Amino acid sequence: MESLGCKLNQAETEALADRLVRRGHVLTGSAGEADVYVLNTCTVTHIADRKSRQALRSARRANPQARVIATGCYARRMPEELSRLGVVDVILGDAEGDSLVGAIEGNGHAQSTGLTGDGTGNWGRTRSLVKIQEGCSDFCSFCVVPYARGPGRSRTLDEILAEVKDKVARGHKEVVLTGTKIGEYRSNGHGSAGLPELIRRILAETEVKRLRLSSLQPADLTLELIMLWRHDRLCPHLHLPLQSGSDTILRQMHRPYSLAEYERAVCQARDAIRDLSITTDILVGFPGEGESDFEESHRFCDRTGFARIHVFPYSKRSGTSAATMPGQIDDKVKKQRSSRMMALARRSARRFRSQFLGRTMVVLWEEKSRGDLWSGHTANYLRVCAKSDDGLAGKMLAVRIVEEYADGLLGEMVNGGYDG
Repeated sequence: MESLGCKLNQAETEALADRLVRRGHVLTGSAGEADVYVLNTCTVTHIADRKSRQALRSARRANPQARVIATGCYARRMPEELSRLGVVDVILGDAEGDSLVGAIEGNGHAQSTGLTGDGTGNWGRTRSLVKIQEGCSDFCSFCVVPYARGPGRSRTLDEILAEVKDKVARGHKEVVLTGTKIGEYRSNGHGSAGLPELIRRILAETEVKRLRLSSLQPADLTLELIMLWRHDRLCPHLHLPLQSGSDTILRQMHRPYSLAEYERAVCQARDAIRDLSITTDILVGFPGEGESDFEESHRFCDRTGFARIHVFPYSKRSGTSAATMPGQIDDKVKKQRSSRMMALARRSARRFRSQFLGRTMVVLWEEKSRGDLWSGHTANYLRVCAKSDDGLAGKMLAVRIVEEYADGLLGEMVNGGYDG
């Protein structure tokens, strides 16, 4: 099984994997040894479409006998295009439902070698993703997600609590709540328990060591929500997609906030949450984006001091209103602007990381990156590496941050560090 794109896709694939393991299946490490290959596709950009097609072709080449199944957003949006590839046996939009399980099982359980986990659904992961809702009705002018995912709908609070408790019982130290637009979470529809109540219940009724939120909008950062960061188990990390630092372009994108509202939300959150890291998404080369709009966006990102900026060149998506807007930007200009914004992203990330040099921080260790060097993340999502001869996966241990390292930080293990 493989997943492309967002954390929501990853959460769905993880949930499906857990379900299949309980039914007696074994997850393999490669398409070449599998009886069934499942790809949870992404369609957010034309590059995502291309990566989906490439992965499916690669799986077919690696294993002509395997049953190849495409699911997810690209499969929902463009099933005919996938069918024309000639390499996919089954195309299903629903990435978790009974129909997909049936397609995987075919005429019986698929058993194969190369067990990746421990047979109980713990695939060597320390962080687990839990879907709390999906879908969106905003219809931003550039975005195809509402067409692929449909309108917003939420899982019940009891379902989510049960899943988080199960993840904790199986050894996961961190849970990430994810969805298309998690700020619109409602347990039983409009007017019922929302995201703040869900977070309170998870913190009160489960023993999860870390709870992280995947992505929010500025309007979601109410005082009620911000005050929940008084709980040190709620990770001080916010992903707030900006998309553009120009009010003119934000209006053309149909984004539901102004720069002033975005900046006010950032300031309120930073005032209340210690060591907060704020990450964002920036779309460059949107139709009608003039040089002055780009410069304004560049300046806004520079002064905001993001911990990480994910930069995307605008990708025309058929069916969206932006696809037919005048003022489409030349690919060469998009590339130049992307390059400048990515250079700023690297500088901004280094500035944020430098604040923590000399500090002692707790890291949830995830994997060996090379040799005796382990990597993991702090609560505010800084990537840290440190040397250790011991197995650290899944442990929460303190390190002293000593220097910059690659795109993260290098730490020294602290004796007596807390193991969560």
